[in-house]
Amino acid sequence: MPLRVLRAGYGAPVDESLFPDPHALNAQEGLPRVLEVLRGKRIAVLTGAGVSTPSGIPDYRGPGAKPRSPMTYQEFMGSVASRRHYWARNQYGWHFVARAQPSAAHEALARLEAAGLVDGIITQNIDRLHQKAGSVAVVDLHGTYAWVLCTSCSSRFPREQVSRYLDELNPGFYDGMASADDIEYAPDADATVEHTGGFRVWDCPVCQGVLKPDVVFFGENAPSHRVALARRLVARSEALLVAGSSLTVNSGRRFVRQADREGIPVVIVNHGVTGGDSMATVKVDAPVGEFLADLGEHLTA
Repeated sequence: MPLRVLRAGYGAPVDESLFPDPHALNAQEGLPRVLEVLRGKRIAVLTGAGVSTPSGIPDYRGPGAKPRSPMTYQEFMGSVASRRHYWARNQYGWHFVARAQPSAAHEALARLEAAGLVDGIITQNIDRLHQKAGSVAVVDLHGTYAWVLCTSCSSRFPREQVSRYLDELNPGFYDGMASADDIEYAPDADATVEHTGGFRVWDCPVCQGVLKPDVVFFGENAPSHRVALARRLVARSEALLVAGSSLTVNSGRRFVRQADREGIPVVIVNHGVTGGDSMATVKVDAPVGEFLADLGEHLTA
């Protein structure tokens, strides 16, 4: 039976009345206010899914996001059947993420870093598009699609290598799949593939332990060393710029709270209401890529 791929969104349904944020400044009003806050300061940046949507990667909780229940870490580790289901979907979806190209937002932030204005970027995304754009000082808070980790011995393997082995173990598994142009996938590289029961997984070649993509699952905490690096970046900054994040979960919102506690001004640029708006010095609701490109031109002039 041919596999069926559904359109894969992520996150709970949202109230579209929150888009755009009725209390935020628009791009034209917001640019001079943001320049006042950021000009001449060392800037730390926190990014979310909104910087990657123009690259073709769906966002998590925007007005077009579709409800989905992602697999938790506990479910993944709990049974072979769950891991088979996960890997069959991820093996198809990760290629889309790997082929994505940087957006105007990624390129603008890379230019600001090269100009010495951005000290570093904390990203909640796993797509490595900041690095593709040329950014160097990037904390991949939730890991990246590019590596696979053994949960027993901590060996790490390039995703390309693991993908080749999975293809060898599952010849013809995706035959009859719909055209790639008709398939959407989620930000965590998950394509909603049904009929996954026959998929064969690959165990760690070092210790035969369970392999998982080196990304943070639901029910799993971001590694403490990455959190520490991100906190240090915020602490030594003179301003925090949040771009394309709804700040719905604590993983990113904690850095806004840190900046607020430490008296560091916070600029939020996002489409829609965020969980950190009450702590923002300036909030702008605008297309993130266009706004950051304009901001970069003014800051480097």
